[in-house]
Amino acid sequence: MFTFEFGPYFLQTLLLSFVLIQIYFFIIFIIAQLKKNNAIVDIFWGLGFVVVATFSLVYNFLRQDQIHVLSILLVLLVYAWGLRLFFYIAIRNFNKPEDFRYQNFRKKWGTSFATLKAYLQVFFLQGLFMMIVSATLLLATSSFKETTSLLQWIIFSIGLLIFAFGFYFEVVGDAQLRRFLQNPDNKGKLMTEGLWKYTRHPNYFGEATLWWGLFLISVSISGLVGLLGIISPIIITYLVRYLSGVPMLERKYMQRDDFKEYAKKTSIFFPLPQKK
Repeated sequence: MFTFEFGPYFLQTLLLSFVLIQIYFFIIFIIAQLKKNNAIVDIFWGLGFVVVATFSLVYNFLRQDQIHVLSILLVLLVYAWGLRLFFYIAIRNFNKPEDFRYQNFRKKWGTSFATLKAYLQVFFLQGLFMMIVSATLLLATSSFKETTSLLQWIIFSIGLLIFAFGFYFEVVGDAQLRRFLQNPDNKGKLMTEGLWKYTRHPNYFGEATLWWGLFLISVSISGLVGLLGIISPIIITYLVRYLSGVPMLERKYMQRDDFKEYAKKTSIFFPLPQKK
């Protein structure tokens, strides 16, 4: 049905992708030091996956002279998510001071080897996470076959629906928050309407969810070996839910009385009806 090998070509894809990602983040690191703002790394997170997916697709097409049609569709979905996220954060953070998370990092680093610590903790580490999360993309774009079975289309369709559901939560959640913050009457208030009525972090929930969709799409392309790509949605879910996303924002607002009241009624991550 399909062809996939853990041979030298796939290992080359992994190695070259890792090198590409680290070069990508090193360039961003240099720009960040010139601007004295490490938070710009957030802008380039989504775009990095576009770069990796494009490279892997083109590289494997050149070596095989063919590519799975579903791999092209997968990469187009990555383009939709990654470019949207890139432009959204770039516009939102344009000429803004360094985000509070990175300011806190600077305080912890002190003055001893601060630049090296910035590179390792922010840029190199994000590159490492991006490499791991990209696993499901690399598996899919390294697979090729002449025909596509009904089962593959069914799995692909389920993955596409899950991706669309997550993409909706991320895009609409971001849009609702942006409109809320643009209204001067809402200065100092919490966003608690729209999707934010059902989860305190609809954008993070959406990002984690859409990666589960991408994982299923990858399985539909590469078959059972694609199950190894489950590391991608697991890592991205862990990152946004337990490490760099939800926890940091929760700590930022946890001292506010209005947030405490909001938190009592509203699910922290998975969308649920508000408690009475």
